[in-house]
Amino acid sequence: MEKQTAVEWLAIQLWEEMNMQGDGAIFNKLLEQAKEMEKEQLVNAFNNGENKSAELYYNETYGGKDE
Repeated sequence: MEKQTAVEWLAIQLWEEMNMQGDGAIFNKLLEQAKEMEKEQLVNAFNNGENKSAELYYNETYGGKDE
């Protein structure tokens, strides 16, 4: 099985839990946009790597309880 990102996992869970129907065209379009955003965030985190922990980077960039 191919690995899933957190965005993909959440989207699939929501689709199944909400018993969504139809061809899913809008759902798939939004999922692809979310995956692209997630990829951009990961690339930026890697490229902006500094000597700090990933958790500290996350909290500083996206907010968190340790702000």
